[in-house]
Amino acid sequence: MEVFLSGASPKASQKRQRMTTDQRREAILKAGLDVFAAEGFNAAKLDTVAQRAGVAKGTIYVHFKDKQDLFEQIILEAVSPIITRLESITDLPEVPTAVLLATVYQDFQTDILETEKKHIICLVLKEGANFPAIATFYHREVITKVTALLNTVIERALIRGEALSPAVRNFPHLIIAPLILSLIWDDLFAEIDPLDVGALLEAHQKLLMPDSG
Repeated sequence: MEVFLSGASPKASQKRQRMTTDQRREAILKAGLDVFAAEGFNAAKLDTVAQRAGVAKGTIYVHFKDKQDLFEQIILEAVSPIITRLESITDLPEVPTAVLLATVYQDFQTDILETEKKHIICLVLKEGANFPAIATFYHREVITKVTALLNTVIERALIRGEALSPAVRNFPHLIIAPLILSLIWDDLFAEIDPLDVGALLEAHQKLLMPDSG
């Protein structure tokens, strides 16, 4: 009789054999997102991630140093496309600031808020205080990069004489504030008081750029 360890089934064993190295990594990232979203960072177990991904637990350590490294890579997988998109638009000086902001807000809705990726960002907000290393990682890899790009956008808008709220000149964080609000609201109140995120972001953009139309 063939024995399968760690709760693995024959079907899971066959799945492991069929997957390529890249496919295993992607499966682990997807499973990790599901497990972290369901159980939180502290309670999540790599055994559970491995079982859900259809890989041996040791395979996780081939791709990631530990549970925190896996969590951090999931964060990057979630937000990197938006940062890359913002970088590419920022490199196009002819793009009006209002168009750029509208694009960022739309990307956030479709790539984060309307997908399971939102759960990992919410976990950072919830558990960052208890796990300072994760908060530090998120600030370095996400907040710092986004803020630097937004400062570039603001400086260019001022040079071009575009209408821009004086407050946002000193606090670029105001641009991303409604995104964080949307995540928190969706996580806590979506079932009892759903928020029209599109309308919120449109209204917020008008506050930032009152004469943009």
